[in-house]
Amino acid sequence: MSLRKIAYIEDFPTWKEEFTFSIEVKIRFSETDMFGHMNNVSPFIYFEEARIEFFKSVGLFNELTNQQSVPIVADIQCDYHEQVFFGEIIRLYVKVNSIGNSSMDVHYMATKNADGKVCLTGRGNMVNMNKNTGKAQPLTDEEKAKLLPKNK
Repeated sequence: MSLRKIAYIEDFPTWKEEFTFSIEVKIRFSETDMFGHMNNVSPFIYFEEARIEFFKSVGLFNELTNQQSVPIVADIQCDYHEQVFFGEIIRLYVKVNSIGNSSMDVHYMATKNADGKVCLTGRGNMVNMNKNTGKAQPLTDEEKAKLLPKNK
């Protein structure tokens, strides 16, 4: 695959292989423009859905109402590589690429189910915020261990 150079991906084949979690997303009519083309804001909704399911799968942030801290999106971006249309199904992958003291860099990749082509890539920084103070709260070692891929 030859994608244009993306600043947050050093080695695409290695980066791609590190994804282990994914969900399937069917492109709904309401997520498209008048030509049936996926709206440019829709991937951010898909990223959110995949990110929440990923956090659930590793046992984190499931009971947000009872927790002292919550993960907040600090920035997010999406790169579009292939057109996606109404009715298509994509496989959306998510992983934590790196972790800081109270933040994590989350990466995304979507492939089309029909042909396996990468249609979207993205990344976003999330900060673990204390709900009472509104300030960053360090992630515990246990939380970090659950979030990082085994090979990082």
